[in-house]
Amino acid sequence: MLAQRVASAAVGLPLVVTLIWAGGPWYTGAAALIVLIAAYEFQAPQHGAWAPLAILTAGLAAAIPAGAFVGTDWVLWFVLAGALLPLVWVTLRGDPATALSDYTHAIGGIAYVGLLGAHLVLLREVENGRDWVYLAIFSTFAVDTFAYFTGKMIGRRKLAPTISPGKTVEGTIGGIAGGFAMVVLLNYFLGMRLEAALIVPLAVLLPLAAVLGDLVESMLKRGLHVKDAGKMLPGHGGFLDRLDSILFTVPVVYYFLVWVVP
Repeated sequence: MLAQRVASAAVGLPLVVTLIWAGGPWYTGAAALIVLIAAYEFQAPQHGAWAPLAILTAGLAAAIPAGAFVGTDWVLWFVLAGALLPLVWVTLRGDPATALSDYTHAIGGIAYVGLLGAHLVLLREVENGRDWVYLAIFSTFAVDTFAYFTGKMIGRRKLAPTISPGKTVEGTIGGIAGGFAMVVLLNYFLGMRLEAALIVPLAVLLPLAAVLGDLVESMLKRGLHVKDAGKMLPGHGGFLDRLDSILFTVPVVYYFLVWVVP
């Protein structure tokens, strides 16, 4: 398991670094593709593999980050389409027994994966966006990595046994500490160098958001009766399994910059 995680990281991390560096259409296209796959992974257990509604909602979710590159108005348009088109689909299908559950799952996935995922593009488009995306992504990875190894070494007390039996209190504390340190270090070495009064609150919020995002996805997977969202990333599961914390941390960084940083 660990060897697979390391091998996947060795292949994936250079590609992630390059795409973030490049920005523009290449980065946006990659973000939209990742959201497409993750959204499909979320929808397939509910609607069935290659079901038209699963494909439709995954495509609508992917359109939101693509729209974010064009302008925030397009985010609103695609969110509106995501609310309306699945409703039209379940109505035309004419199955009242499943219509409500299918529709709520569809729009839930569009909001969860698509709207939150759009912040990957919104953050990249702010001033110094490349460095802020690096900080958000790699600090999130630090939370996951420190939590994993701390939990393996000294983890004893279960954090949320009914949601994610493998997570421990000790591992979570280690992950939060590692994420805090990474935010502070990247703030300095990437050249943003926000003063302590600004960077410390972000260094607290980001790891907490990462832990929450991980727990949210674990809870949803239990509701869908699946262990992993997919199998495309050896050692990690699916794209949604790798994206879960990022869907929470990237919006935190984005709105922190918009609302707090002068």
